[in-house]
Order: sequence, then structure tokens, then C-alpha cells
Amino acid sequence: MKMEPFLPQLVYYEPRALEYELGRTLVEKFKHMDVELRETTSHNQVRNIPGKNELQQYRNAKSTLVIGVRKTLTFDTSKPSAEYAIPLATGCMGHCHYCYLQTTLGSKPYIRTYVNLEEIFAAADQYIHEREPEITRFEAACTSDIVGIDHLTHSLKKTIEHIGQTEYGRLRFVTKYHHVNHLLDANHNGKTRFRFSVNADYVVRHFEPGTSSLSERLEAAKKVAEAGYPLGFIVAPIILHDGWQRGYRELFERLEATLPRSCRNDLTFELIQHRFTKPAKRVIMKRYPKTKLQMEEEERKYKWGRYGIGKYVYKDEEAEALKEAIEGYIHQMFPQATIEYFT
Repeated sequence: MKMEPFLPQLVYYEPRALEYELGRTLVEKFKHMDVELRETTSHNQVRNIPGKNELQQYRNAKSTLVIGVRKTLTFDTSKPSAEYAIPLATGCMGHCHYCYLQTTLGSKPYIRTYVNLEEIFAAADQYIHEREPEITRFEAACTSDIVGIDHLTHSLKKTIEHIGQTEYGRLRFVTKYHHVNHLLDANHNGKTRFRFSVNADYVVRHFEPGTSSLSERLEAAKKVAEAGYPLGFIVAPIILHDGWQRGYRELFERLEATLPRSCRNDLTFELIQHRFTKPAKRVIMKRYPKTKLQMEEEERKYKWGRYGIGKYVYKDEEAEALKEAIEGYIHQMFPQATIEYFT
């Protein structure tokens, strides 16, 4: 069944959002749609998400959009993907069982879109200026799947075109959605790397509900390549499962059969093995109690992370087997591609 573009069931807006053209445009748009529209003094005051219990409220929050103003214009760092995260939105409508946003967004998994784009762009320009003549890369999908809402906001399209006019700025983002048609004619000037999150069919089917199918993503990737965007893929999370070698080989065979030759000299891959923290496991088990995600601590290796928070990754021999197999498929089918990292 075809994945329909996201449409929120409930929309809040902050009064300050109406001071910006995009805020006024969005509020006016939702007034004429079959969507409940409410005012809120601040996103922190969003209350009364409907639902009989916490699980229902969580699911309804995933279909709630808050139109607001980004107050903090200091950008977070975004290693290893980019120098900085550019804040366009927060939250995601997808229901990926393993997602790290499960814990970082805590009890407020609603989606926020920021309308003060001119101020965000001015801050980005300052970051670029401070690093000249080095290239400054911005990641637009650290805390959201920005493509999933951009058919409503066009914030990403405006950002692509803004960065496209800079000399030393670059933009990158990743998506699990195929709703890209409005982005194909953007004046990107080759300065935006459009990445898709892809995985073995088993992982997509069992752990990524509420996202576009793999076939839809691959077809969208083909369109993006034909529109001249630099293209990349994130294979994440790489998950050990019965028949994983066959599953990942089939993924790369499908990629090889789909992608036009024109994009293959400048193709990137980022490889991320599955990991989880104890807090994330508790949240995941509460929100997706029937998940098939394997999270037995005793079967994993404990690895200290940044900020003193440890995570569980695959044991060294398992991680090495995954790395060797998947890098082998890439070297075989896309010999000119760049593997940016395996982590």
C-alpha cells in the first residue's frame, strides 16, 4: 500500500509564529484543512494530547504538529556526519522501534517546525564565515525526518536553495520518506547531499512502521539522482537476524539495479550497527511491547559513549562480520563509492 504524505491530526501554534511569513502561511493552510487547530503560549505548554492511556497519547503525539519559533540559535555539533546540526524541525511521525529519539525527545514526541528561517539562515551564515575557507557542513535531520514534513512547510527546500548560494556551506540530511517531488527542482547547485536510510527487507518490515517502503525509497533515490543531487545512503541500524547476509546482499542488488550510472562516481555510504542504551530499552519495551528487536545486554558489548552514557553494541567478532560483509557488497557493486564510516 502506498505511503501517503504526513498530515497532522492536531496542530498547535505559538502566537510568536504569526510574526513570521511561514508561520502565517501554515496557520492559514491548516485553517482550511480537516485539522484541529489550537493556540499555545509555548511548545512546553502543549497539554491534553488525546488518548485513554500513555501509549495512546504517545501515538497521538506522533501525529501532532507544533508551529513555533526556534529561540536558541546556537547550533549543536553533529559528528561524524557534519560540523553542525541546522535546526529546522524536531520529532518524527515514524514509528521505528529502535530510534534514539525515543529517549532524547522523552515524553514530548510531537513534531515541531520552526518558522523563523531567516534567523536560522543568518546563524548558519555566521558559522560558515567563521570557518572560511574551510567547508562547513550542516546536518538537517539530527532530530527529525525533515523530508517527512517538508511537503507542508517547504523549509527544507528554502534551506537547500539558501545553502546552494553559499561558497563554503554544504547541507545534508537523511530520510525514510519518498515524498521528494517538490524538492527535485530546487536550486541546490550540487551543495546538498540527499541521503536515504535503507536496510534489509526484514528490518524495514519489522522495525520501521509508519515510513515509506524500501521500494518507494529506492524509486525516490533514483529521482533525486536524476535531479543532480549528490546522493548517499545510511544503512542503519545494521541488525543481525536470520539470513542477514542474504538480506543485506539483496538490498545492495536492488540498489545496483535502481540507481542511474550518472550518480555512481559520487556516492557515499554510512554504516551504523544497532546499539541501545538501558533507558532506551525501557522506553522501547513500553511503547512497542511486541517488538522483535533483540536487546539482551548479556549478548552485547558495553561501549562508553559521549557524555558518559554507555551503549550496547555487537561483540567485536559480530561487528567485524557485519562490517566485512556489507563493505564487501559495496566494493563489489559500487566500486567508486565512498564508505564514510562504520560505527
